[in-house]
Order: sequence, then structure tokens, then C-alpha cells
Amino acid sequence: MEKKFGVYICTGCNIGESVNIEKLKKNTAGGGGVPADVIKEHPVLCSPEGLDIIKNDITAGTNTIIIGACSPRVKYEEFDFPGTIIERVNLREFVAWSLEPNTEPAQSAAEDYMKMGIIKTKKGDLPAPNILEDLSKKLLVIGGGITGLTAALEAANAGYEVVLAEKEAELGGWAAKLYKEVPREYPYEKLDEPVVFNKIKEAESHPNIKVFKSSVIEKTDGQPGLFDVTINTKGTSETIKVGAIIMAAGWKPYDATKLGHLGYGKPNVITSIQMEEMAKKGKIIRPSDGKEAKKVAFIQCAGSRDPNHLPYCSSFCCATSLKQAKYVREKNSDAIAMIFYKDIRTPGQAEIFYKNMQNDPGVLLTKADVTGISDSGSGSLYVEAENALLGEKIKVEADLVVLAVGVVPATRAPQEYLDGLTEAGKKGDDAKNTYITETPKPEFILNLTYKQGPEIPSLEGYYGFADSNFICFQYETRRTGIYTAGCVRQPMNMSEAQLDAAGAALKAIQSVEHVAKGMAVHPRAWDTTFPDPMMIKCTSCKRCTEECPFGAIDEDEKGTPFYRINRCRRCGTCMGACPERIVSFKDFSVDIVGSMIKGIEVTEDEFRIVVLACENDAYPALDSAAIKRIKLNANVRIIPVRCLGSTNLVWVTDAFSKGIDGIILLGCKYGENYQCHFVKGSELANYRFSKVKETLDKLQLESDRCSLMQVAISEYDKLPEMINDFVTRVEEIGPNPFKEF
Repeated sequence: MEKKFGVYICTGCNIGESVNIEKLKKNTAGGGGVPADVIKEHPVLCSPEGLDIIKNDITAGTNTIIIGACSPRVKYEEFDFPGTIIERVNLREFVAWSLEPNTEPAQSAAEDYMKMGIIKTKKGDLPAPNILEDLSKKLLVIGGGITGLTAALEAANAGYEVVLAEKEAELGGWAAKLYKEVPREYPYEKLDEPVVFNKIKEAESHPNIKVFKSSVIEKTDGQPGLFDVTINTKGTSETIKVGAIIMAAGWKPYDATKLGHLGYGKPNVITSIQMEEMAKKGKIIRPSDGKEAKKVAFIQCAGSRDPNHLPYCSSFCCATSLKQAKYVREKNSDAIAMIFYKDIRTPGQAEIFYKNMQNDPGVLLTKADVTGISDSGSGSLYVEAENALLGEKIKVEADLVVLAVGVVPATRAPQEYLDGLTEAGKKGDDAKNTYITETPKPEFILNLTYKQGPEIPSLEGYYGFADSNFICFQYETRRTGIYTAGCVRQPMNMSEAQLDAAGAALKAIQSVEHVAKGMAVHPRAWDTTFPDPMMIKCTSCKRCTEECPFGAIDEDEKGTPFYRINRCRRCGTCMGACPERIVSFKDFSVDIVGSMIKGIEVTEDEFRIVVLACENDAYPALDSAAIKRIKLNANVRIIPVRCLGSTNLVWVTDAFSKGIDGIILLGCKYGENYQCHFVKGSELANYRFSKVKETLDKLQLESDRCSLMQVAISEYDKLPEMINDFVTRVEEIGPNPFKEF
């Protein structure tokens, strides 16, 4: 479209008190190359009167708007004008609140920011959604346990068609094997009947739910809105089209045969799973001789919280043992239940149930480390332990020992497979991929046809659980349109699993609705841009297909990459990966950012530092620092990027060729406590960063002129100092010699 520009500068919030507005307008007209008569100012641009100025100009034909005011992270609704190109220039936080007012450096910064905003709108275009045809809003739920049933019912009750696939012959999962449940209502004394059976009846009779039993997923092809899922039921295959998938495949108990040190293998040592089966049959007995068990010992964390087995807490084992201790007491009031624990963990209202059980004189709780189980010689067992409070060794006789075994996600790979992996998390030696560690899972549930593998990848540290970014959002996976819930995501109790299921159902509904409008899903929700590669220049190097965090790029039979556009999260990682620079978005491209960098005024007597800041954590942290009025070096120019993974190394070359003295890549933390919204953007940038030194060597520049910094959104108070220290180091190195050219 032919662009008609409108530039609007707010003089409120200290902006007018910090810079010369008339000089800024004049420079914007000259350096920015827009007519002076379209540059307007207002003391409160976000007020109804200020907004009317913009709206009236839009009515008169203005379609490209540059707003010099507050951060684009605030006043979004006020400055939202559909059908127009809008660029928000951050004069308040990055100039008025961060720099010394009424100084030449502050004036220069404001002029550079306005110029970059105009360049971006000149180079960019208005995005239009890419809506594919024949989209489906039907949902597939994999797993018919308490989580899957709840997710299916939540979605069905919201008016969506649901396909529910369960691998067993009957619905219910582990929940259907329970004798009783932990109390759900005050006063938390009486055990409840399993809720799952009512859910089974409701699901099987619901008009919006189609149930497949004894079924597995043979293949999952396509993308959100257009998933073609082949379900195999007792050898017969049927392919259905669905819009989104909820994986509620559940869990399995930890392999108790590995717990020989706790006595498993002895006739009278059973697991908590076997205890449920026993209670359901009516009697608590010794399996060795069928006699009633009058002394029952429960050993907590049987495999859990143990670096040699499961290093994590399995969440509901403590409450389960308390519940099973009540089984013992209810079936025989003279029986004794002894619980040996590391710590009792009963969060929420379950704490009241825990206290009620403490008050039962027949329930003995001992904080101790169990060191062994031995035979007494009379059919019973001795539990040998070290009392953690008194430091004394104890030996207690028991008729029956129950191991509270831990939770393993249904997706977890066998340990012998994991032991054979390289640090890269892949079979064989693939040095190129050692920058990210992933856990492949050979127990396939989804059987995806994705280039990046048949299952949802899980990062090291998640122990096979298909969880996601623990700080920013739940339920999301690295396979767009596929959401996880319940114990396949993380250990949780029955109540938590039902809440989790409702959340996953909502995310799945959001996904199909966004896809129907050509929009991205979280974290760039509502984004209608999409990558538009110039394939004629593609060399099929495969970097984009390998580095895309979400598997959005597949390859045809010739090895040429192509996008499954509804899988795309719009992070731009492919743009940063491409050595040929052929990937662009309407409002974000290698050319746009490169031109913005070239638009910065570089003088011989002043240093210039460019900060490429991730918009998810780094940019908000900079905003927060400004709100606190923490001063930033005036030589810094901040350019937001979608993710550090979108950073193309040509920007480094462009910047130094232009005469920029230093560059900071400012992104989210990665590693064990990663916070990247796009999973591995900062990590990828760090890997590519190793190439920067080669680039600088070619330019005969010092590698210290470029730095990658990690920052949490909460570390705003440290950030200005980090940047200012870098500027000082660059000043010590000296000016960029390319300034002379």
C-alpha cells in the first residue's frame, strides 16, 4: 500500500522537560525524511483529545503512524488503530527517565530513536493473516484417566467436539484402581469415593465426545487446525482431522524391582499400588500366608528424592500413605500403621487431613532414613532405620511393608537408553547440537511425523516430563497446538490433575480459535505476521529445520525446507539461523533491523553502543529500571528483537561497518533455570556468538566489543550497571576504527 505518514510526539511524562521538542520535530522531518506538517505533538497523547488527533488523521488517510511516547509495553489499547502500521518509539523510559535531561546526549538519543522508528515503518508492511483452508476445531485427548476425562468434558461442555483415545480396554486409568481418595471436603476426615467413575459415565454419554478404547495413536501428521491423526483400535486404523491435541497419557509407578535395598522382592513387601488393590479386595493381609497384617510399615520416598533413582518429589505419595494408613485403621481398629518419612509433604487443604491422621493414636509417624529390611524369622519383617531427629538406630517389627513408589511420566525413556546418550541428548556424536541437551523418548505416544522427531522434546532437568517454561506459562509444549496435562507434565495429585486438565482444555481451545484467525498462539498471541522466505535463494543448509524450537519447518523429499505455518510461534529463530538472510516477517526482518542500526548517527567524538534486547525479559527489565529512574549510559541505543534466537550475525557486521563501537546481545537466562519464552533463543545466540569472534577478526576488531548478557526480568536493578560497565570497557579499548570511513 502507499504509505501516508503521521508522526505524533507526546510531551508529557517528563518527555517535554527532557528534550527540545521543536528540535526533535525538525530533526525527525530532516533525518527521518517525513514531511514536517505530519509531525504533531500533544501534552497527553493517550488522552481522548490526543487520541482524537491521531484518529482524525487516520480518517483523512494517514495509514502509517509513528508514536514517540511511552514504552510499547504500556497503553497498548489506547494506541491500537486497526488497519494501520504503528510503531511505538520509547522516548519516556529510554530517554526521559533514563538519561540526564536537557543534555545533548539525551537529545541525540531521542533523535536516533525517532529516526529508527521511521525507518522501521518505511521498511515494514502491514501484516495480513495467513488462514489455511478446511481447518478443524475438533480436539483430541490422549489418555482416559482422570486428567483426560476432565479435559474432554471441559472442552465438550464448552461446545467443542472431542475425540478421547484410551489405550486400555476401559476408561479411568490409575484413578479407577483406587479403593478410596484423600478427603476433598472439610473437615477432611472421611475418605472419599473415587470421582472418576462419574466422569466415565458422563464422558461415555456426552454427545460431543467420541471415545476410542483399546486404541493407540499410530501417526500424527500436519499442524494445528489440520492435524491428521491415525488411531489404531485393535488392528483397525482410522484417520481423523483435529485442530489441537491434549496429551494426558498419565504416569506409571517407578520400577520397584530396583528397590531391593528397601526389601522389594520379599513376599511381604509391596508397593502402594498393590496396597490399593489389596484394600479394594477387602482385607489388609500378609501375601506370604494370607494372615491379617496388624502392623503395617509405610516407607516414603521409595525411589523419589533419590539421585540414584528419581531425583524429584512425586508429589502425592505422602498423602497416599496417610490415606492407606487410614485403610489399615478402619479395617482393624487394633492395627498399627507406621510411616517412615524424610519429610511429609501435604500442600493445601491436605495438611488438615495430615493433622487429623497425626491425632490417631494408631498411626505412628517417624522421621527416619530406612537403612534396610530384614526377615524376623517368624514371617514378619524388621524395618531398620536411623531416626533423623534423635540420631538413634531403630528396629521395628512389621507384618507388611508398603513402599510409596514414585511417579514416572508415561513418556519417560528406559534408563538403559538414557545411559547411552551423549551430552547432546542424541545417539552418536553430533557436536553441532551440544549447545542444547534434550531427552529423546522411544516410548512413542504421539508418533509425530515431524522432522525433529516423533515426540514432544523435553529438556534435561525435566526427567522425561513434558513440561514447559515454568515461569512464563504452563501447558505449552514445543509442539504448537499440542498441550500436556496431569502427571505426564509433572507429578500432581487428583485435584491438581483436574485443574490441570481444565487449563489444558482452555489452551487447546485458544489454539484452534487463534489458528482460525491466522494468529499465533502464546507467547506472541494475536500476532498475524509469519515468516515469508525467498526460497529461490535457499541452499537447503537445514539450519532452520534444526534450530526451530517448535518443529515448524519440515523438509520435502529433496531436502528443501517448507513451513507448516500453523506450527510457527513467530520467534524468528529461523531468521537468525539463515546464512542467506532469506527469511523475513512483514514488520521484522534482517533488512529492517540492519537499516535501523545504519540509521543511528555515529560521530567521531562519541561512542555508540547498540543493544539488541529480547522483548520478553530484557526489554521489560530495561523499562523497569527506567521506572525506578536508574540512569543508563547515554551512548546506548536499544533495539528490541523478538528473541535473541532471531539475531542474525550480519547485524554485527553491519553495526561495526557503520562505526558502532560495541554491541550487546541482551537476552533471557538459559541453562537449568532457563527463562527463554522460545525455549532456547539465548542458548542458540550464545552458540552463534562463537562465530562473532571470527567476524570481528575479519574486520580486524577486538572481540571484546561484543558481549552476550543474560538477565532475568526481575534483575532490572542490576541491568543498567551491567550495560554501563560494558560501555566503560569499550571506551578503554577505544573508538571503532571504521568511523574514519
